[in-house]
Amino acid sequence: MWGFGGRFYWGRKDRVERRRNGGGIVVVFAWMSSQEKHLKNYVQLYASLGWDSLVCHSEFLNMFFPEKAAALALDLLIELVQELKMRPCPVVFASFSGGPKACMYKVLQMIDGLCEVQVNPDDLQLVKDCFSGHIFDSSPVDFTSDLGARFAVHPSVLKISNPPRIVSWIANGISSGLDALFLSRFESHRAEYWQTLYASVKMGGPYLILCSENDDLAPYQIICNFAQKNATTWC
Repeated sequence: MWGFGGRFYWGRKDRVERRRNGGGIVVVFAWMSSQEKHLKNYVQLYASLGWDSLVCHSEFLNMFFPEKAAALALDLLIELVQELKMRPCPVVFASFSGGPKACMYKVLQMIDGLCEVQVNPDDLQLVKDCFSGHIFDSSPVDFTSDLGARFAVHPSVLKISNPPRIVSWIANGISSGLDALFLSRFESHRAEYWQTLYASVKMGGPYLILCSENDDLAPYQIICNFAQKNATTWC
């Protein structure tokens, strides 16, 4: 969980054949510490509607090293472009919890031309033309250094009701160390992250935002503020 980079994979092997029946692609930016089995139900749900899933699992430290998030984002974007060039179809970005900061916002910057990448401009335009909407599930969350610590010791992640105290000490110690190392860069990264998410409204397409008033990992007020500001932008 505390590493760099990440990985991505396709949810179905027969993806192109299925999309001939009118389906599209959901690019899933999973939450930190997630595994393939955690996304299985989502992949199956999208598949039942004729949509394939390109699932991305990002590592926590991508939040503090934008170049690592960008490297993963570029590989993911190239994979998506290759698929769309074979058969263009609708594309939806679905992000969960910390997924936007660990990868998705860099993909958005590349598509919008805010990052210099070795991708043909026509290919970037292809992605824009196919883009059809956003899904935010318990997301977006604010970019805070203790986010990974809270995920690491949360009962829903460890699958136990009372995490061992030593686990909390280790997780919080890592977060404190990150604060000391990256304090000068922290706020600028955070501002860039939110500016990118707000600017994504220019890509068009509807937003579906799902959240809970009782989610301590994804505070309701932060998500509500994001939704309200974007609603104002649409008007």
